[in-house]
This record gives sequence, structure tokens and C-alpha cells, in this order.
Amino acid sequence: MAVLTNNQHIGKYEVKRLIKENLYCETYRVEDANEEPFFLKLFVLKNTPEKMLNEEHKVTCIEVMSKLRHKNIVSFVEQGTYHNEEVGECAYVVTNYFSGELLADKLQREGALPIDEALRIMKDVLEGLKFMHERNFFHNDITPRNIMLSEKTDGVAELIDLSHVSKYIGGSPSFDTSDLDERYQSNTTFVGMYNNATDMFSAVALFYTMLTNRVPWDVTIPEGTERKERIKIVKEARKTALNLDDVKIDEGFKRILAKGLCANGTCKYADVVILLDDLQNPNKVEEVKQPEQPLQQRPEQTSVSEEEKQATSANVKVQKGKGNGFKDIAGMDQLKQMLTQKVIFILKDKEKAAKYKLLPPNGMLFYGPPGCGKSFFAEKFAEETGFNFMLVKASDLGSIYVHGSQGKIADLFKKAEETKPTIICFDEFDAFVPNRSNTGAEHQAGEVNEFLSQLNNCAQRGIFVIATSNRPDMIDPAVLRTGRIDKLVYVPMPDKDARREMFKIHLDGRPCEDLDMEHLAELTDGYIASDIAYIVNDAAMGAAFSDKPITQQLLEETISSIHPSLSKEVINSYENLRQKMEDTDTRNRRPKIGFIK
Repeated sequence: MAVLTNNQHIGKYEVKRLIKENLYCETYRVEDANEEPFFLKLFVLKNTPEKMLNEEHKVTCIEVMSKLRHKNIVSFVEQGTYHNEEVGECAYVVTNYFSGELLADKLQREGALPIDEALRIMKDVLEGLKFMHERNFFHNDITPRNIMLSEKTDGVAELIDLSHVSKYIGGSPSFDTSDLDERYQSNTTFVGMYNNATDMFSAVALFYTMLTNRVPWDVTIPEGTERKERIKIVKEARKTALNLDDVKIDEGFKRILAKGLCANGTCKYADVVILLDDLQNPNKVEEVKQPEQPLQQRPEQTSVSEEEKQATSANVKVQKGKGNGFKDIAGMDQLKQMLTQKVIFILKDKEKAAKYKLLPPNGMLFYGPPGCGKSFFAEKFAEETGFNFMLVKASDLGSIYVHGSQGKIADLFKKAEETKPTIICFDEFDAFVPNRSNTGAEHQAGEVNEFLSQLNNCAQRGIFVIATSNRPDMIDPAVLRTGRIDKLVYVPMPDKDARREMFKIHLDGRPCEDLDMEHLAELTDGYIASDIAYIVNDAAMGAAFSDKPITQQLLEETISSIHPSLSKEVINSYENLRQKMEDTDTRNRRPKIGFIK
């Protein structure tokens, strides 16, 4: 039974009809006071799967939709809450009404599309994906049924249905997977990995369908088949390379399809920009050698193929720490002093360290609210030392092969040791070493064990680890002990002095009139480091357009138009988390460290 009834009002909208529903979510057609149509998606919170809610018990996909505003992504209008006596609290999101048709309906009506039309739609889809990926979000459900050809914008393609959007996932999806169409999913998603490459696989699969009016590998799945069996059918079909002999397109486009839809359901495109460039210049695309089957599909094989060797090799660049170092950091003097005395001094003065038998710490964890500069500090620390630097994201260590990620972890530390002294920065460390006692993380026990082994006294091998995390309570506690990650450092919101210094740093070198940095710092109470960088850049853009200096008035107007990224509730939750971490770790009982750019 639907929660809302026809002609009922919710907020400023009147319900016209129910479109579809499931156990926890209902979609309605609604109208505003001007009789303009909209979609309203209502989530019954008590029925919504826990994994679809964030730490504030809000629906993750709604929070994501509010941040994704682009001409090729379904238009977010507003969000709100609604209480119903029978079902309790609900959350809803309103989006523009789709005026046009689904790509799936167009294909059913017209059949395969001409290459020019398919390319136009494909480029629209990829521009939407590019916008998402730049913000570290992945769509995870690209199919012809989730592409709307908008009538309002003369057939521009829009990505719709953002209910599966997530950040990088390495093992336990944060959304319901039962309604996914496995025929458009990379094999790596079947083991819980969602990233750039899995979106790219789906996008190329969509391109294939537009050109042929068929799903890749011509997979047929009987209606009502359970997901586990659907996956089995799809994987079986993908054991051989995709047959492109009867696809009537130029060889360059065939090579693009082969590159994006490899045997075993993998994709050699890891970046939207590369695929866009190939679509623009198909004749330059080189022929792709199809990979052999992964280890889990051929256990009888004992030799290791070149493809598998690459799959267990960490493709992370080693950078030389060159730059201004701590000079680029606003505030954080206490932390800079501590690192200079207890880490940098020991690493640089080996003779004195040997004389006093001093050993540097293995590593430290920076944790706290997002956008406060944890990763930035790690980079500047490397510049201050002059050591080599490796920035590692969770997607860098992903692998479709059994224990492939473990091999990449070992290879990463080996590479760091070969180029020592080296600083390895693990961004969003909780994705690398989730607590093995949590549901859904059991399959990553091998990877966590490998990290524990590599972290043991790694300083003696010339390796210093800096990890960053917004959720340190999700990290396996065995990692956060002495001899592995020695120091836990809370990086809080910037105070007034730090905000003043941030404005000075970001405005330095730009054409400005006399500015009252003190007042700007007062006006930005509650703003994080990334907010201030955005404010300065936005004001500079306005000044550049008018070809005038940046003024105090312009900056203050920009501040008034931009809300802080983090709510007070979120900030309070991080202060509570800090107290929780310090209560369980006496090593970190110290005052707040400071702030950075």
C-alpha cells in the first residue's frame, strides 16, 4: 500500500499518481503550485537497508544527488522529510520530470542506432560520468533504462536513477544489488568492487547495445532468475572474447569495444577522458590483446600469465618531494614542530640517530572531518623532507584475481623500499583495512593481514606511512598499534587564525584591493579548508570576468552565497568520534593540533 495518496500535499507539491514502488522506496509524479510536473522519490527509513544510510541515518543517494548538478545528470530540485503515522519517518527527494524517452524505449522502437547518433549519446553519458568521477562518485548502474533522452534539451542524454551511486567500494556494496542488470556489469562488481573501470565497462557495454540493439555476449537470462544464478550465466558467456565480426562499424570503433569489453568481463579503460579521446580518434586506437581467464576460473593452471603479473603489480607513481613544504600550510604549528623533532630530524640525521639508537615511528593516522586537509598535509610533509612520495587510493590496489590485492600491497611496499626513504600516503585508509569483525569485511582478511605484515617496523626499511581517514572507527584495530601506525592525530575544523592564513595563501599573487583578512576569517566560522579555497576561486572568477581586482565586497558577497560544506551536526559527530578514539588510545591524549590549507 502506497504511503502517499493522490491529491495529497507533501511540502509544496501535490501528489498526482504513484509510478513505482518496492519494499522501502516509492516514486510519484507530483506537481507544484504552477502545475509543473516533478518526480518525488520517498524512502521509508525503517524499511530502507542500513547500508543505504550514512552515519547520520540519512539516505546516501539523496545526499549524493544534492551534490551532482550537471546537464547530463538528472536534475536535483530539493529534499525533505515526511512523517507518516503508519510507517514513521520518511525522506524524499524531488527531481525534474523526465520529458522525453528512455534510451531503452528508443532502441526497442528504432533498433540499432547510426554511429553518429550513438556517439552523440555516448559523449553525453561520458560527460555526466566525468563530472561524477571528478567528485569521486560512481554511478554503478549504467544501462539503456537509466539513460533519458530529454525532450526539453533537444535529446540531450541524462544519467538517471542515482540509487546505486557510491564512492569507491572494495568489497561490500553500500546499496541494494538485487535490481542491477548483470549484463552491463563488470565481473569485478560480482566480488564487490565498484570504481572508475567498472563504470567504464558499463558505458562501453551501453555503446555496444546502441550499435547492435543487443546486450554484450548476447546473454539471455530467464525472468525470475536469482542474482547468484544470473552472475553465473553472465560469467560463463564471458569466458570467450566478444564476437564483433557482424558489427557494421569501422575497425577503430571495434577496437574500442574490444578494449572496453574484454573477455572475463573486465575493462581496460580506467578514465573517462581516455575513452572520450578514443571515440574522437578511433583510428589511433591500438588492437587489444584479450586477457586470459582469471585464477578463480581456472584453478588447474599453475603458471602465472603476464596479465596476472600486471594484476598483482601496484601501478603507483613514486614522486620526488619537491615544493614549499610546511610553508604552504596555514597553522598546525604544533604538529609541524612535533614531526620536525620526532620524525624528520631522525630520518635526515642518520649519524645522530645511530648514536642515540633512535628509531622513527612507522607511521601516523590523520583523521577528522572531510575537507580539512589531511591528504594535503601528507604531501607537504613529503616536500618538507625531500623524500620520495607515493599517494595511494583504494582503487590502485584493486584486483579481480584471487589474492591479487595482496600481491599489489606487497609490491607497493617493495617499490617504496627500493626508492627509500619513501613516504606512502594511504588516502581513505578505512577502505584498505576495514575491521575484519564487521559484516561484509571477512573476505578482505587476507588483504588486512598483508597490511599488518608490511607495516610491522616498516620504518627500519626506510618507509614512513601516513594514513588519512574520515572514519577511523572502521579501521581494523590491529593496524592502530605501536610498531604499525604509531600516532593518531585528529585534524579538526580550522579556527579563526587558520582561516585568516588560508585566505592569505589563496589570495597571494592575485590582483586584489586592500582586504580585511581578519573580517573574512570571522565571516567563515564553520567553513572548512576546501570551502575557503572555493570561495576565493569563485570570487576571483567574478573579478576576472569583470577584469577588476578582487575586492572585500566581492569576497563577502561570495561568502554569503556559499553555505559551509559540513553541518553543525556532522561537526559534533566528529568531535564525539575524536573522544571515542582518544578514550581507547592513550597515545593520542593531546590538545588539538591545528589546521592546514
